[in-house]
Amino acid sequence: MNHKQFQKRVYLFFTSLLILAVETGIIFYVWFWHYNTGIPKAFYFWGHVFIAVVYMAMLLFSSFMFGGLKIGSFRMIELTLSQGFATLVTNILFYAIICLLAYRFPTLIPLILGMLVQCVAIGVWIIASTLGYRALFPPIDVLLVYGGSRQDIILEKFKTRRHQFTVTKSLSVKEDIGMIEEEIPKHEAVMLWDIPNEIRNTVFKSCYENDVDIYVSPKIMDIVLKGSQNLHLFDTPLLFTKSDPIEAEQRMIKRAFDIIFSLIMIVITSPIMLVTAICVKACDGGSVFYKQVRCTKGNREFEIIKFRSMIEAAEEDGKARLASRNDDRITPVGAVIRKIRVDELPQLFNVLKGDMSFVGPRPERPKMIEDFTKEMPEFSYRTKVAAGITGYAQVYGKYNTRPYDKLKLDLYYIENFSIWLDLRLLILTVKTLFMTWSAEGVAEGAGVTLEGDEDE
Repeated sequence: MNHKQFQKRVYLFFTSLLILAVETGIIFYVWFWHYNTGIPKAFYFWGHVFIAVVYMAMLLFSSFMFGGLKIGSFRMIELTLSQGFATLVTNILFYAIICLLAYRFPTLIPLILGMLVQCVAIGVWIIASTLGYRALFPPIDVLLVYGGSRQDIILEKFKTRRHQFTVTKSLSVKEDIGMIEEEIPKHEAVMLWDIPNEIRNTVFKSCYENDVDIYVSPKIMDIVLKGSQNLHLFDTPLLFTKSDPIEAEQRMIKRAFDIIFSLIMIVITSPIMLVTAICVKACDGGSVFYKQVRCTKGNREFEIIKFRSMIEAAEEDGKARLASRNDDRITPVGAVIRKIRVDELPQLFNVLKGDMSFVGPRPERPKMIEDFTKEMPEFSYRTKVAAGITGYAQVYGKYNTRPYDKLKLDLYYIENFSIWLDLRLLILTVKTLFMTWSAEGVAEGAGVTLEGDEDE
């Protein structure tokens, strides 16, 4: 670890410790003066220490889960949402503990007031910590080495993270390899983006030898290999990749969770679905539900159910296309229910039926899968598991993320599957619902194209 990286980690450690301590102190005050006196047997010194440690541990776990401590990596609005949700989840759990200690349901008012003070502290902390980080650690000087001809797409991605990276020079792999190797030591980091394997290996070795940090946009097989198991059968390391990444017992647990949780969610959200159905019907008198053929595990076709958010016969020409920004096919009610994702609620019945899971790759239309697979055969890999309401690509990507990038995210989920990962993605989905930019449509006229990188 170089000196700059060490300084960053020290800065992040102490800033994270600060907000955790401040938030814990606020809730400890609420506990000490409002809840401790209302339980059958009041706590004393070590009991209070225990309560404070438990609260801080829960807050630390939630903060890591939601990414609320990622100063320098997330934008301020993302950090605010992330740490805000972490605090909310922690306070809900803490209130459950208070109820167990008190043998009743104490008033929520002190805890709510305490959380409002926490939110103010979070806002001040995020602004101060982020500005301090950016003052101490300017964006990393990056050399971009890219393949293909879509340099503009890559640079557009970097613009969303200009506080982290500054691409000071871009070189195509079509340039002389010697020129690229000469340029490497002049930069803090090198980003390798969609370049042929042979050239990538040469550039990678040169970066490693010159102690230059390396960022790599992985190819499909890189992601599959990342999910491999390490074996030591001989005196040579081996990587083992299963043809079926999910074990039988994992499938049973996943299916049992889908059945139980879908039933619970159907009961809880039934009033919301009833109100939504009335609003959709009243808007233009058309059908309440929108049904469409999609594909799930093994390319099996099924009929997905959603609340209708577009005009009737929105695709009467038969051509499949994503919703664009300011799409005139979207109804007034549809714009609202799409924004808050209420249109997805009827899919709970798809989950209960077994067509879908709560977590998995987004179910695509047969025509789209056929078209994408012609240009990118690896696209069929994502049907190794059941389609999902939410998933890795839905949480970490956006509605208009390119199919090739969504495929990478979906394959990462498939190859690294665990029940814990499913739970984590479900929790993170709650935060994603409030990040409206994750649901933005494609640009006008962009259509549904791969604009893809080639996997060589």
